[in-house]
Amino acid sequence: MQNEQKPVQALKAHLALNVKDVEVSLEFYRKLLGIEPSKVRTGYAKFDVQNPPLNLTLNQHVFNERGALSHLGIQVASTDDVLVIRERWTEAGLLTRDEMQTSCCYALQDKTWVRDPDGNEWEVFVVLEDNLPETVCCAPTPIGVANASAVSKASCC
Repeated sequence: MQNEQKPVQALKAHLALNVKDVEVSLEFYRKLLGIEPSKVRTGYAKFDVQNPPLNLTLNQHVFNERGALSHLGIQVASTDDVLVIRERWTEAGLLTRDEMQTSCCYALQDKTWVRDPDGNEWEVFVVLEDNLPETVCCAPTPIGVANASAVSKASCC
C-alpha cells in the first residue's frame, strides 16, 4: 500500500541573492519587476512578487566575483507544513536543521534547512510575524554546525 502524504500548501518560491550594494540593486530590481520592495532595511530588501509568485530578497555582502546565490527556499502556509516537509526530507535520507521561532529577514519564522551536494542551502519556512523592526538579523547556520552562536549574525537571510 502506498504511503499517504499530507498535502502542503506552498505559497511561493523564495530566492535570496547576495548583492554588493542593496541601494544600487534596489534600483535595478524596481525596474526589472515593476514594483516597489515590500521591506527595506540596512543591507537588506525584499520584493513580494505576485506574478509569478516569488519572495525575492537582496542581502548585502562583500565579494569579489559576480553576484552569488545566498540560498533558496519554499514559503509554506503553516508550521505544520514545515514539519511535513522536514519529515519527507528526513525519510528521504536528507540531513535537516531546524530554526523554529527564529528572527530572520525582519520576520519571525519557523523553518528547516537542507543542503544540496554543491553546498546550496534550501529552506522551507512559514512567516509567523512580518516586518519586524531593524534589529540583529540572522545568517543561516551551516548544516552540521552544532553551535549556532559560532556563526556570524552580521548578515540576513
